Amino acid sequence: GHRVGLRLRGSLTEVRRATEDDIELLVAWHADPDVARYWDGETFTPDDMRARLARLDVDAYVVEAKGRPVGYLQAWREGDAGGLDMFLIPEARGRGLGPDAARALATALRDEGWTRITVDPYLWNERAVEAWKRAGFEPVERRSADDEHTADWLLMELA
Repeated sequence: GHRVGLRLRGSLTEVRRATEDDIELLVAWHADPDVARYWDGETFTPDDMRARLARLDVDAYVVEAKGRPVGYLQAWREGDAGGLDMFLIPEARGRGLGPDAARALATALRDEGWTRITVDPYLWNERAVEAWKRAGFEPVERRSADDEHTADWLLMELA
Protein backbone atom coordinates (compact mmCIF):
# COMPACT_ATOMS: atom_id res chain seq x y z
CA GLY A 1 0.00 0.00 0.00
CA HIS A 2 1.17 3.51 -0.73
CA ARG A 3 0.28 5.17 2.54
CA VAL A 4 1.37 4.15 6.00
CA GLY A 5 -1.36 4.58 8.61
CA LEU A 6 -2.69 7.92 9.67
CA ARG A 7 -1.54 7.58 13.28
CA LEU A 8 1.42 5.64 14.63
CA ARG A 9 2.19 5.26 18.31
CA GLY A 10 5.69 5.33 19.77
CA SER A 11 6.48 5.06 23.49
CA LEU A 12 6.75 8.84 23.97
CA THR A 13 5.18 10.20 20.80
CA GLU A 14 2.43 9.79 18.26
CA VAL A 15 3.13 10.32 14.58
CA ARG A 16 0.16 11.38 12.47
CA ARG A 17 -0.27 12.35 8.84
CA ALA A 18 -0.01 16.10 8.24
CA THR A 19 -3.18 17.70 6.87
CA GLU A 20 -4.36 21.02 5.46
CA ASP A 21 -5.03 22.12 9.06
CA ASP A 22 -1.30 21.86 9.85
CA ILE A 23 -0.08 24.10 7.03
CA GLU A 24 0.10 27.35 9.02
CA LEU A 25 1.95 25.60 11.84
CA LEU A 26 4.43 23.93 9.48
CA VAL A 27 5.12 27.21 7.67
CA ALA A 28 5.69 28.97 11.02
CA TRP A 29 8.04 26.23 12.23
CA HIS A 30 10.14 26.39 9.06
CA ALA A 31 10.35 30.19 9.42
CA ASP A 32 12.11 29.80 12.80
CA PRO A 33 15.87 30.28 12.17
CA ASP A 34 16.61 27.51 14.66
CA VAL A 35 14.66 25.10 12.46
CA ALA A 36 15.56 26.58 9.06
CA ARG A 37 19.30 26.20 9.60
CA TYR A 38 18.88 22.43 9.67
CA TRP A 39 16.83 22.65 6.45
CA ASP A 40 19.48 24.59 4.46
CA GLY A 41 17.77 27.84 5.41
CA GLU A 42 14.78 26.89 3.26
CA THR A 43 11.45 28.44 4.20
CA PHE A 44 8.02 27.77 2.72
CA THR A 45 4.90 29.68 1.80
CA PRO A 46 1.53 28.09 2.56
CA ASP A 47 1.26 27.16 -1.14
CA ASP A 48 4.71 25.53 -1.05
CA MET A 49 3.65 23.47 1.95
CA ARG A 50 0.33 22.56 0.33
CA ALA A 51 2.25 21.32 -2.73
CA ARG A 52 4.54 19.25 -0.51
CA LEU A 53 1.57 17.61 1.24
CA ALA A 54 0.10 16.76 -2.17
CA ARG A 55 3.22 15.00 -3.48
CA LEU A 56 2.81 11.28 -3.96
CA ASP A 57 6.48 10.49 -3.31
CA VAL A 58 6.59 12.30 0.06
CA ASP A 59 4.51 11.41 3.11
CA ALA A 60 4.45 14.24 5.66
CA TYR A 61 3.81 13.68 9.36
CA VAL A 62 3.42 15.75 12.51
CA VAL A 63 5.08 14.43 15.67
CA GLU A 64 3.01 14.89 18.83
CA ALA A 65 4.00 14.47 22.47
CA LYS A 66 1.23 14.49 25.08
CA GLY A 67 -1.18 15.59 22.34
CA ARG A 68 0.87 18.65 21.41
CA PRO A 69 2.60 19.08 18.02
CA VAL A 70 6.37 19.12 18.57
CA GLY A 71 7.92 18.29 15.22
CA TYR A 72 7.80 17.30 11.59
CA LEU A 73 8.79 13.99 10.03
CA GLN A 74 8.70 13.09 6.35
CA ALA A 75 9.30 9.92 4.38
CA TRP A 76 10.20 10.16 0.71
CA ARG A 77 10.10 7.03 -1.33
CA GLU A 78 11.95 5.53 -4.27
CA GLY A 79 10.42 2.17 -5.13
CA ASP A 80 10.58 -0.07 -2.05
CA ALA A 81 13.13 2.14 -0.31
CA GLY A 82 13.44 5.74 0.76
CA GLY A 83 14.58 8.20 3.35
CA LEU A 84 13.42 10.18 6.35
CA ASP A 85 13.84 13.84 7.32
CA MET A 86 12.87 15.22 10.71
CA PHE A 87 13.05 18.21 12.97
CA LEU A 88 11.72 18.97 16.43
CA ILE A 89 10.89 22.43 17.74
CA PRO A 90 13.67 23.66 20.07
CA GLU A 91 11.81 23.14 23.36
CA ALA A 92 11.06 19.50 22.46
CA ARG A 93 14.69 18.51 21.87
CA GLY A 94 16.89 16.42 24.11
CA ARG A 95 14.17 14.21 25.57
CA GLY A 96 14.31 11.25 23.19
CA LEU A 97 11.16 12.29 21.31
CA GLY A 98 12.86 12.41 17.90
CA PRO A 99 14.34 8.91 18.02
CA ASP A 100 11.05 7.57 19.40
CA ALA A 101 9.02 9.06 16.53
CA ALA A 102 11.57 8.05 13.89
CA ARG A 103 11.62 4.49 15.20
CA ALA A 104 7.81 4.29 15.08
CA LEU A 105 7.67 5.47 11.46
CA ALA A 106 10.66 3.42 10.30
CA THR A 107 9.17 0.28 11.84
CA ALA A 108 5.86 0.91 10.06
CA LEU A 109 7.62 1.51 6.73
CA ARG A 110 9.62 -1.66 7.11
CA ASP A 111 6.42 -3.56 7.92
CA GLU A 112 4.94 -2.06 4.75
CA GLY A 113 7.78 -3.58 2.73
CA TRP A 114 10.47 -0.92 2.54
CA THR A 115 13.78 -2.79 2.20
CA ARG A 116 16.14 0.13 2.84
CA ILE A 117 15.59 3.28 4.90
CA THR A 118 18.24 6.00 4.94
CA VAL A 119 18.85 9.40 6.52
CA ASP A 120 21.35 12.10 5.57
CA PRO A 121 22.32 14.37 8.49
CA TYR A 122 25.07 16.94 8.11
CA LEU A 123 28.34 16.06 9.80
CA TRP A 124 28.19 19.39 11.67
CA ASN A 125 24.83 18.43 13.14
CA GLU A 126 26.11 16.06 15.81
CA ARG A 127 22.82 16.12 17.71
CA ALA A 128 20.99 14.77 14.65
CA VAL A 129 23.61 12.09 14.01
CA GLU A 130 23.25 10.93 17.63
CA ALA A 131 19.44 11.02 17.45
CA TRP A 132 19.40 8.87 14.29
CA LYS A 133 21.80 6.41 15.96
CA ARG A 134 19.41 6.14 18.91
CA ALA A 135 16.60 5.49 16.41
CA GLY A 136 18.52 2.49 15.02
CA PHE A 137 20.40 4.02 12.08
CA GLU A 138 24.06 3.18 11.47
CA PRO A 139 26.65 5.30 9.62
CA VAL A 140 27.40 3.97 6.13
CA GLU A 141 29.73 6.61 4.70
CA ARG A 142 30.68 10.27 4.71
CA ARG A 143 29.67 12.17 1.57
CA SER A 144 30.65 15.58 0.21
CA ALA A 145 28.34 18.51 -0.46
CA ASP A 146 26.24 18.01 -3.62
CA ASP A 147 23.07 19.29 -5.31
CA GLU A 148 20.96 18.30 -2.31
CA HIS A 149 23.40 19.15 0.50
CA THR A 150 25.20 22.40 1.30
CA ALA A 151 27.89 20.69 3.40
CA ASP A 152 29.48 17.30 4.05
CA TRP A 153 26.94 14.78 5.27
CA LEU A 154 26.66 11.26 6.61
CA LEU A 155 24.70 8.54 4.84
CA MET A 156 23.06 6.40 7.53
CA GLU A 157 20.89 3.32 7.10
CA LEU A 158 18.39 1.60 9.38
CA ALA A 159 20.07 -1.51 10.75
